[in-house]
Amino acid sequence: MSTRAHATGTDGEQSVGSGEIRSLTGLRAVAAVWVVVYHFHFTPGLGYDGYWEPLRPVIRAGATGVDLFFVLSGFVITLTYLERVGRRPSVREAGTFLWARVCRIWPVYALVTVVYGGWLLVKATRVTDGVVAYQVQQPVLDVWHFLLQLTMVQLWWHPASGGESWMGSAWSISAEWLAYVAFPLVAVLLWRIRNAPLVLLGATAVLLMVPLGYTTYVHGGPVIAWSWLLRIGAAFLAGALTCLVVRRVRRTPRVEEAAAAWALASVGAIAVGLWWGDWRGIDNDHSAFGGIVVVFFPVLVGALALSRTGLSALLSRGPVVHGGRISFGLYLVHIPVFEVFWTLMDWWPRIAAGTSLWALLLAPVLLSTFVLAHLAHRFVEEPARQQLRRVVPARRPAETAAQLAPAQARVAVVRGDRPLTPATAALLAGRNAEVPPAQPAAPVPAQRTLSA
Repeated sequence: MSTRAHATGTDGEQSVGSGEIRSLTGLRAVAAVWVVVYHFHFTPGLGYDGYWEPLRPVIRAGATGVDLFFVLSGFVITLTYLERVGRRPSVREAGTFLWARVCRIWPVYALVTVVYGGWLLVKATRVTDGVVAYQVQQPVLDVWHFLLQLTMVQLWWHPASGGESWMGSAWSISAEWLAYVAFPLVAVLLWRIRNAPLVLLGATAVLLMVPLGYTTYVHGGPVIAWSWLLRIGAAFLAGALTCLVVRRVRRTPRVEEAAAAWALASVGAIAVGLWWGDWRGIDNDHSAFGGIVVVFFPVLVGALALSRTGLSALLSRGPVVHGGRISFGLYLVHIPVFEVFWTLMDWWPRIAAGTSLWALLLAPVLLSTFVLAHLAHRFVEEPARQQLRRVVPARRPAETAAQLAPAQARVAVVRGDRPLTPATAALLAGRNAEVPPAQPAAPVPAQRTLSA
């Protein structure tokens, strides 16, 4: 099931609903590629030369793409679940929400964890220095830590993110799972402040990112104790507050034009911040002072959600949107692929750094992560999600449509896999005078919900 992202009123105005916002799905692709290229650049033999040199300001701050993911997650989770989880809190609604998140993220995560864990065990039998993963702090390979990985809680009681996850990138999955567990309580607060002044909500969303930006400004990255908690807490809440603003803004042509301009201005500010961070950075160091640009992420996400032209139109194109839909799998598989390649470079002299075969393999290795992500999405993520959702069926949005608050009653909720019948149209028209009662009888194309 899905809901349309925007409902059109009789005066031409529109409001944001709870369906897929294609520009934000496309932005997920950008964030994923940013992180992937950042990690790929650690491939032995590569440096800031040739094609990489002009991209150095962006690559150096590539880890910041994770913070963009967190802001997007806060926005999308709030957009999709605030009504059901925050309006009338209950154990049932909280459980249904958490199960929906498990269905979305756990199948691919579990598969990659098991396969990569097997690789680490094989590698442990061949190395003599105890280095089985490309991390400063080596992961512990035993049954207990395997269970921690599978349940996605491995990071929760550790001040540092390094070494607790078998896959270097899996720390963010554990952090985001904590945000999901806390969301039913956070949603209660969000519901009660949803009608606060828009300026206050928007300003607070940006201010929440300031501590993270300041930490990056001082240290060249979020390297303080419990920085992972700061990153997920600040970014997720900033995205949630941004959603509270966007869902109340009427999308008139003037608003869309202003939002498109703000989106471009945000990208410009991010570019300047990344250039400054590269200028301040230290050669041969992993410092990423450009990470201060996180303060612009809530503005960028909100502006893209409210616009259709310019940058939003570019991110809404089919290939980019598909990239966003496979971004979760891409984020999970790229580290295992890269680390296997790096290990084989050490074991097999024929593909050692600098050899001709090594040069030929660079592009295929990088591209293989996108192919694997597509396959994981097509044959694991989506089928497993559908199967698991049948175990605990979610309440249909149509069941709660009559309970929507007046401020949100303008959003039409329909079944994505059935025609909009005259009876349903009449019901929606009765609850929302701005939604045209006459709708085509053809099936409404199903839209995928943007997932975190």
